[in-house]
Order: sequence, then C-alpha cells, then structure tokens
Amino acid sequence: MKVVLLQDVKGQGKKNDIIEVSDGYARNFLFPRKLAVVADARAMNDVKNKKASEEHKIEQEKARARELASKIGEIKVVIKAEAGSDGRFYGAVTSKDIAEALKKEFSLDIDKRKIELDAPIKAFGTYIVEVKLYAGISAKLSVQVVEK
Repeated sequence: MKVVLLQDVKGQGKKNDIIEVSDGYARNFLFPRKLAVVADARAMNDVKNKKASEEHKIEQEKARARELASKIGEIKVVIKAEAGSDGRFYGAVTSKDIAEALKKEFSLDIDKRKIELDAPIKAFGTYIVEVKLYAGISAKLSVQVVEK
C-alpha cells in the first residue's frame, strides 16, 4: 500500500515522502497514530504543491541573499576603537561589533554568527571579513579599524 507520511517515521522516511508499506503496518500502526494517509490523488497533489511552495520560498531567500551580498561587497565599515597613550589598541573588535556597526550605519540587520572572523581583530588597520549569507552565497566586507 502506498502512503504519504505526515511526520518523520524512523526507519521509513521523512515527512511528505511517498512510501510503499504493508497493509497491516499502515492500518495498525501508521493510520491510528496519524503518521500517514493513503496516497490517493488528493494527497499526492498536496505533497506536490507543498514541495513547489518550498522550492519557491528557497529561491526567494537565495535571491535576497544574492542582493544583500552585492550590497555588502560595496560597503566599507569604519569602527572606531580607543587606544592608549602609547598608541596600543585596547580590547578587540568582534563579529558582534561589526554587526552593530552595519545595523547603525547602513541599516543592514546581519546576524553576528554569519560574520566569519578567524580571531577577534586586535590591531588598527583594514581587514577583509567574509559574511556567509546563505549556503553557497557569501560576500567580502571591508572593515577598517581606526583610532578614536
């Protein structure tokens, strides 16, 4: 019997998968627990529509990520940090500081976890930082740390 899974079923498949199972397993286990429904035309059409909707949503997210990547590539973020009398840099610039500067200066709300820093920036100068926006889509951001 062909069924459409309504939830993930261990050993059988993921939600919205169409699988072939024995009649007894479907009637005695899957149907009473509302884990699956019979794979009739209506259920198959629902699955097809859900998959198409999800693919459309993913394409929209990718398009937004590409647009944001092009904006980020043109931006140069300037972060002012304090220095002592000997010109040494106090503290460090982290991905959180970069995210806050992007939000304050350019109104771009980027999660600090998407900003890739090998280590916190502890010296004045210009750095190129990678921002991962979506799977396979990233942008290079220029960050300049200057003295206050």
